[in-house]
Amino acid sequence: MRILHTSDWHVGKVLKGQSRVEEHVAVLAQLVEIAQAERPDLVIVAGDLYDTAAPSPESTRLVTRALSALRRTGAEVVAIGGNHDNGAALDALRPWADAAGITLRGAVRDNPAEHVIEGTTAGGERWRLVALPFLSQRYAVRAVEMYDLTAAEATQTYADHLSRLIGRLAEGFGEAGVVNLVTAHVTVVGASQGGGEREAQTVLGYAVPATVFPSSAHYVALGHLHRAQTVLGPCPVRYSGSPLAIDFGEGENVPAVTVVDVTAQTPAKVREVPVTVATPLRTVRGTLDQLGVLETGDAWLRVYVRETPRAGLREEVQALLPRALEVRIDPEMVPATPGPRAAERAGRSPRELFAAYLDSRGVDDPGVRDLFDELYEEAGT
Repeated sequence: MRILHTSDWHVGKVLKGQSRVEEHVAVLAQLVEIAQAERPDLVIVAGDLYDTAAPSPESTRLVTRALSALRRTGAEVVAIGGNHDNGAALDALRPWADAAGITLRGAVRDNPAEHVIEGTTAGGERWRLVALPFLSQRYAVRAVEMYDLTAAEATQTYADHLSRLIGRLAEGFGEAGVVNLVTAHVTVVGASQGGGEREAQTVLGYAVPATVFPSSAHYVALGHLHRAQTVLGPCPVRYSGSPLAIDFGEGENVPAVTVVDVTAQTPAKVREVPVTVATPLRTVRGTLDQLGVLETGDAWLRVYVRETPRAGLREEVQALLPRALEVRIDPEMVPATPGPRAAERAGRSPRELFAAYLDSRGVDDPGVRDLFDELYEEAGT
């Protein structure tokens, strides 16, 4: 059978105030084109369909239309909730999804059978998929308890809970002649984060070893980390990565989807199919003169400007590079000398303190001082 594995769409993402809806329309349209060309039997979307737990109606329309278009290619479609998604809200869409022939699992349910999905390809290949949405630490404990497993103890880790839960759901993987699959939204120890995931979402307390996945699985389709990569484990374990760079930390990532060919008797053969319509994100550095001659194409830009800090510098940079969404002073241009200590501030006026701060940062612009004086006087009246 053939599987198309994608994840981390983050529809609704706003980057430094810039809506990315047009980019998502183009990227998801190309993803559908890839599905039409590859003719997968199964499409797995491994979480984070949305960038926020409260998506806009526009984002909901885009996601549901993309899932429907993938289903119309003839593939079975299974999507799970990620840590950015509202699991309950996704489950509220299940009547629509069921009517459209799409399997949607937003949150872990109290019935294990809800998370074991079975099917047969047009060629007669049977498959079984364990579909596990994102679990917080608290709900991981609840999940193992409601599945009548050994009582969870305070000393057990998130990885313990997840391992036992997956083991319970994968009990049927021993059957011969069936392609055994797992999809989950989780951080695996040893995987490269890819630069863009917020630290709070990938803390070590939520990282699990690849050994939580059974050796009897033919393929594990993961979401959560945005860089496409294979992880060493007891079975083929892979992140598809995001089909577009979500923030500037991911500028070096190659947007792609993963295509997997596998049978019950042969190992998975994995290949990447690039997503070429994604707008690139670039980080550039230089003086105003250097920035003025850069060829940046249609990329969104993060700029580290090598100039002394002054009022209006951001506007000058954006006049040269209209697609600059973030402008910062290059850290090398900021003096390393520390600011005044608390004891040195005692008895000094706000104007004196602000002037000392500007001096400590190497800012020599009378206009900034005059503006502070004006604002300070207005605040005091």
